[in-house]
Amino acid sequence: MAVAVSDFCRRAKSPAPAPEVREALALLAEDDDFRVRALTDGEPETTPLGPFAVVDILRGTAPAVAAQRQSCGYYDVARELAYVREEKTPPRAPAADPSVPTFATPPAAKAAKKAAKAEEPSVMERIAPKKRAAPVDEETTSAPPEFDDAHSFLRRDLPRPRGRFTRVEAPRTPFVELTRASGKEILEATLEGSEHRFALLRNLSHRFNGSRGDLSLVDLETVLRDHGLLDALQEKERLQLLDAYTSQRGATGRVGWALGVSPPELQRLVSAAGLTEEVEALRERFRREALATSHLTHRLDLLGREKYLADLGIQRKFNDSLRKELERLLRDDLPGATDLHGLCEAVGRKYGSPSELVFRAIERLGLADGLRKQIHTGVPPTNS
Repeated sequence: MAVAVSDFCRRAKSPAPAPEVREALALLAEDDDFRVRALTDGEPETTPLGPFAVVDILRGTAPAVAAQRQSCGYYDVARELAYVREEKTPPRAPAADPSVPTFATPPAAKAAKKAAKAEEPSVMERIAPKKRAAPVDEETTSAPPEFDDAHSFLRRDLPRPRGRFTRVEAPRTPFVELTRASGKEILEATLEGSEHRFALLRNLSHRFNGSRGDLSLVDLETVLRDHGLLDALQEKERLQLLDAYTSQRGATGRVGWALGVSPPELQRLVSAAGLTEEVEALRERFRREALATSHLTHRLDLLGREKYLADLGIQRKFNDSLRKELERLLRDDLPGATDLHGLCEAVGRKYGSPSELVFRAIERLGLADGLRKQIHTGVPPTNS
């Protein structure tokens, strides 16, 4: 029955999860199953219709009205209000024993009238879907119920999904399959879409177990060596690392981000490929280029790349060098400057650099306060 309602809601352009479908069907009695079947076997008259809209139609609501309620979120609001009411409603006190005498003052007529009016169901409670009543034996029907839940949605411990709603992880293949001749074809096919051994490990760990539990890097390297594929993988990793370090200009952090590995994994790749000295030579080359560049705009732009300079280990040295150069360049135009922004514009026009970069460098290198004092003391006082 739940599958039929779920399929009907899907055709009515309002698909619903299995728990919501079961919760809606719990509001109907078992005698209504044939009516549910008769409704869901046909095509929806209007859209959208969810599971609670189906229950509303079975209780006499017009399909157009139910579709309008579904589209405006009426059923979701009704369910949330019912949940809040259920959580906030305290349990009723047990009925007083008539055999025990009580000395409480009888309530006044006005208070009794207000209490009777408060017990009447509200409009929301009257139009809400009814909860399916649990089957009760005839012997127990005479016992009064403790709670009146006929007009509320209750959260219950529903059974785990079954059938088409079940999600089960696929079983992993034993590690011995990779050691066989057929495993070489699997490794070769997976190697084509993997940049390095850690990517290969992630792709295979979802499909194969290891020799002792989960598939490890040692297991992967062993089986690659047995099939004669490790040397080809190392050469591929070597080319990938050299290209990444060159394109990222020696920044280790950006190389790891580009390859999708952590810093320890990147260090393991560099060591396995035998590129420790070559990588360090590349980084040293880019360090010298950053420190030796004479173009002011390029140096001002590098000042804003703090992470890159810190990765190369030259941030403090670069800042000190640029600070000395800016002090020398600003000294020539300082006597004629009236404010700091005018001084930055003069230096920028003179050396072909944006004044915003010059001003940002002065602020970042801690030169702004000293320059403002020098400009203020150098300006002659105005006669008022």
